[in-house]
Amino acid sequence: MNAPTLTDGFHLVTDALRLNGIDTIYGVAGIPITDLARLAQSQGFRYIGFRHEQSAGNAAAIAGYLTQKPGVCLTVSAPGFLNGLVALANATTNCFPMILISGSSDRAIVDLQQGDYEELDQMNAALPYAKAAYRINRPQDIGIGVARAIHAAVSGRPGGVYLDLTAEVLGATLDAAVGKESLIKVVDPAPSQIPAPESIKRALDLLASAQRPLILLGKGAAYAQADKEIRSFVETTGIPFLPMSMAKGLLPDNHHQSAAAARSFAIGQADVVMLVGARLNWLLSHGKGPLWSQTTRFVQVDISPTEIDSNRAIAAPVVGDIKSAMSAFLAMLKPGQIRPNSAWIDAIGERKKVNIERMAARLNADPSPMNFSSALRAVRNALTDKPDVYIVNEGANTLDFGRNIIDMYEPRKRLDSGTWGVMGIGMGYAIGAAVESGKPVVAIEGDSAFGFSGMEIETICRYKLPITTVIFNNNGIYRGDESGNEPSPTGFINGARYDKMIDAFGGKGYHVTDTVSLQKAVKESVEQGISSLINCVIDPTAGTESGHIQSLNPKSGLTNAS
Repeated sequence: MNAPTLTDGFHLVTDALRLNGIDTIYGVAGIPITDLARLAQSQGFRYIGFRHEQSAGNAAAIAGYLTQKPGVCLTVSAPGFLNGLVALANATTNCFPMILISGSSDRAIVDLQQGDYEELDQMNAALPYAKAAYRINRPQDIGIGVARAIHAAVSGRPGGVYLDLTAEVLGATLDAAVGKESLIKVVDPAPSQIPAPESIKRALDLLASAQRPLILLGKGAAYAQADKEIRSFVETTGIPFLPMSMAKGLLPDNHHQSAAAARSFAIGQADVVMLVGARLNWLLSHGKGPLWSQTTRFVQVDISPTEIDSNRAIAAPVVGDIKSAMSAFLAMLKPGQIRPNSAWIDAIGERKKVNIERMAARLNADPSPMNFSSALRAVRNALTDKPDVYIVNEGANTLDFGRNIIDMYEPRKRLDSGTWGVMGIGMGYAIGAAVESGKPVVAIEGDSAFGFSGMEIETICRYKLPITTVIFNNNGIYRGDESGNEPSPTGFINGARYDKMIDAFGGKGYHVTDTVSLQKAVKESVEQGISSLINCVIDPTAGTESGHIQSLNPKSGLTNAS
């Protein structure tokens, strides 16, 4: 009698992922998942190996945002898991579908705290920071575990999911036929959530009563890939719109209805605001304070009912997925039902004109050394005829100036620090975007922000990715400090040559000190599709502490001598 054909946990994991259309894994190899990474690559998965788990997790998270499929990050146990957990928490906060898969130590030893190699109760450590967390203890449960992780990651409000694989389950064997039968192909993991018709009518009636309506688009609107529906509703109603940072490009930034150049005025004067995939969190001052009128009424389109009334009373909640909701709005909207007051449109137009002229004066200046505005103008000009380039942007001042100066014309092409406002996402996001799209990426980085994930330029060069990293080098966090006997808490080495770093890995480094050279370097790098790093030297005194969120940074009322 022939012995049964066997399979093991390693093969069942790759089989389960492949069955569900997942073909790319980001990670860092080591005990106990090295053979899982090798096996996946040998089976045709694209495996992208990183230098740090946090960057691998960020790449997986942004892959999920761009594709609406959960990006997968693979890490070792304990410290590697904890490194990846930062990215998982960020994915959950930003509503990016991601699955963090980590190997873990022997449960029997961990649960008795007997001191195993890299001992840690990883599942329970992940629970507060993930949308869901599961542990697989038997090989026959791998198919169910992967299916549950996919459902949790992409359904409803997307988020990060942790999947714990013990070393024992990875190495365990079982009959191959039994293993095959245990696999699950997920069906419709993110079903449409149709909003109630009465909620659509209530929202349209409120918008129709408005004299000064405003549509505010968040990155949830971009994630939904309801681009045609959103644009049709905006243009049919004639309501001015304001995109949040990662929603830029849903409609082009030069669209005549864009109120971005009059942001504070539009928010402060609007009598009805329609939130589409945007939350009234800190990025919008919680809908309170001097930015907002206390008489403003809100329409909120969100997939999560618990988001309604989270900071302000919502007069017209619409709970459902954004694509279904916008389709329902268009179906119920009557011709001429919504007509913003012409005085409102004119007032926004006048404020835009004043602000655009003021911005143009700053951008047209060409100081030496460069400042944030002049350097970003050079980057913008280099990309004018390249709307399909992905822009990754992080830093304090680099981010604040960048989102206002770099125009976007296509959706989901701007990727930045998002809801948590964290630094260190740059290289991971850039790699994820390049891998998933195959298109050029320009990462615009503050010198401080770059330092969190800068070693990943080796990863970029190893995989020959078309990523141009532009470092705005002003010698410090926020700005350079005068040299003293000891380095200041926010100061870096003056004159650091970041461009030399990428030379060591076979990429191309540029050192630029003027706008002409910067524009030429960006254009050349993007057109050649090379892995490059541009050390962009700007005025050390440029920038302000904490950028545009200085109010969140408490200051001591005492002097050092007190």
